[in-house]
Amino acid sequence: MSNVAMELQDVRKSIGKKEIIKGLTFSIYKGEVFGFIGPNGAGKTTTIRMMVGLMELSHGDVLILGNSIKHDFKNAIREVGAIVENPEMYPFMTGWQNLMHYARMIPGISKERVQEVIKLVGLEKPIKEKVGKYSLGMRQRLGIAQALLHSPSILILDEPTNGLDPAGIREIRQYIRRLAAEENVAVIISSHLLSEIELMCDRIGIIKNGELIATQTVQDTNTAETQDIIQVQMQVSPMKQAVDVLKTDHALEAKSEGETLLFQTEKEKIPEIVRSFVQHEIAVYQVNSSKSSLEDKFFDLIGENTIE
Repeated sequence: MSNVAMELQDVRKSIGKKEIIKGLTFSIYKGEVFGFIGPNGAGKTTTIRMMVGLMELSHGDVLILGNSIKHDFKNAIREVGAIVENPEMYPFMTGWQNLMHYARMIPGISKERVQEVIKLVGLEKPIKEKVGKYSLGMRQRLGIAQALLHSPSILILDEPTNGLDPAGIREIRQYIRRLAAEENVAVIISSHLLSEIELMCDRIGIIKNGELIATQTVQDTNTAETQDIIQVQMQVSPMKQAVDVLKTDHALEAKSEGETLLFQTEKEKIPEIVRSFVQHEIAVYQVNSSKSSLEDKFFDLIGENTIE
């Protein structure tokens, strides 16, 4: 139990008579990166706002290292660092001046701690430059440094890679992974970039219409059981006969989209399937395969047409 950083207990939010967050219950552990994903309007940002006390809970509670955000807000929130949407900085001040300005607001933050977080996010060189000259990635890193000044146990980042180029996304991903590993910080990330979540996170929670519909470790999408199972797309003719051959000769279910046959199987079985098609005089024009990804799993769970 002591390894739990944050626990949501039947968290609900109603606006008027409409319940928009419907009984969220899950835990986030120290040293893990937890991805919070879902379509637009699913309730991600509302939940994050309730986690950090920016929005009142209609029901339930959020415990941060055992302290209730409702009954002991001061001690609970002391353990949280957060960037909700974009980090706001003073552009006419240097990175160092910005951090020192925020450090003065919280008792007990030394210059040594400020230097420590600067090193942690890799801003030693540009820290003396004015923030107005910073790239978007540098501003995000400075925002993370600011959120880490008071050594929180939990770091909450709402869309941390928003607007970044691929190099900036990779940098932020590396810092987040290092934070979790070296500082034992629980990092909660809300994002639309499923490929990034897959690379960055240990575990994910999928939210749809205000309900948590699944939590799983990211490795579950890559376990030994499923690793060799791949998605196959074949252009074949005639289609109906190909579907029948797959079912009778290989015990595989398939669906068709136009001239494309879609099914899942082990990679090693593809040559055998192609041979049996040729024997049945089915023309094979093209074969494509790809590993099942978090994106596939996401759409399986929420349905393909829910993202606005």
